[in-house]
Amino acid sequence: MTYDALLVLSFGGPEGPDDVMPFLENVTRGRGVPRERLLEVAEHYQHFGGVSPINGQVQALIEALRAELGAHGHTLPVYWGNRNWHPMLEDTVRQMRDDGVTRALAFATSAYGSYSGCRQYRDDLARASAAVEGAPGLEKLRPYFDHPGFIEAQTERVRDALSTLPEASRGRARLVFTAHSVPVSMARSSPYEAQLRAASALVSKGVGVEGFELVWQSRSGPPQVPWLEPDVGDAIDGFAADDPGRPIVLVPIGFTSDHMEVVWDLDHEAEERARAAGVPFVRAGTVGTHPAFVRAVRELFEERLSDGPRRALTTLSETLGFCSATCCPAPQRPAGPPPGAARP
Repeated sequence: MTYDALLVLSFGGPEGPDDVMPFLENVTRGRGVPRERLLEVAEHYQHFGGVSPINGQVQALIEALRAELGAHGHTLPVYWGNRNWHPMLEDTVRQMRDDGVTRALAFATSAYGSYSGCRQYRDDLARASAAVEGAPGLEKLRPYFDHPGFIEAQTERVRDALSTLPEASRGRARLVFTAHSVPVSMARSSPYEAQLRAASALVSKGVGVEGFELVWQSRSGPPQVPWLEPDVGDAIDGFAADDPGRPIVLVPIGFTSDHMEVVWDLDHEAEERARAAGVPFVRAGTVGTHPAFVRAVRELFEERLSDGPRRALTTLSETLGFCSATCCPAPQRPAGPPPGAARP
């Protein structure tokens, strides 16, 4: 296989106060979310000057990828396109066409198979290709939740977090992994939860901690629709009642960068719940631009060049790659508040 570009796909985020509402309108388009709910969520972004950290972190990842690819003889360009904010994917695909790109691989900043994390990005690629006459061929790289580089990077982030605890309490720390909640119907029709549990188990083993908890965050649906539980805040209250002196190391394994669901829902809301409950609390970093993660992306690219064996630490990856048209279908759900909104 030959490819002449790598495209980094991401969610996008506002880069100033005036961007926040247009961005949220993009995220929720077609869902009938009341404006007052959007204004409520906008306050989370305004708390940080209207800037989501995701765009800056994706830019840093792209620069690291360019260096990593170049160091291994790949001189192809790396492009960037977002689902919800500039640079918008369709504009990027048009630029790729104008630059003479004919065939590209796409890397999404989501490690797991699900509608929002995988299928929707495939649909985004298809729509952008249809909208741009003469668009290059675009093929999405597989989910990488169990790639050794992703697990190594996350494991080291957890080790770093553990090292900040008093030495006497490190051995008692409770590892609590967290990911964005999804409707139960979506979870049942995708490998999302199984992959998250597998990745969490690998990281726990890597840091030498027996057992872990997987909890959920950032629920955004109406109360009548069941979503994956327990919510991270409720779980923290339960852990405090069980053993208030036992430290919690919160690991946002469902995210590759510290965007708004991490810096608000975890660093602000979850930390406040832990403080109120009197539980020692530290949040592990996301993989970000960890060298092992950057190397993993390069290896995913090379895997498709040679159609060679996959590097994976579980057997769950054996059925992934060229997904069927019916996998991870879009959820059928009533309109609800956008990601980051106050939970019911």
